[in-house]
Amino acid sequence: MKAEAMATCPNCRRQPADPKYKPFCSKRCADVDLQRWFTGGYVIPGPLDETPPDDDGEG
Repeated sequence: MKAEAMATCPNCRRQPADPKYKPFCSKRCADVDLQRWFTGGYVIPGPLDETPPDDDGEG
């Protein structure tokens, strides 16, 4: 059986210290990544859906 290579943190490139934050090395790096998604730093390529939301007048 081959030894599994340790992946590095996608943010800071350190070795993961706590498996619960995998693939990140820490909660901080996981939070930095989440913030990048929230602020539009990351996007999923593809056409924009320009369909307006249904408005049935009930709210």
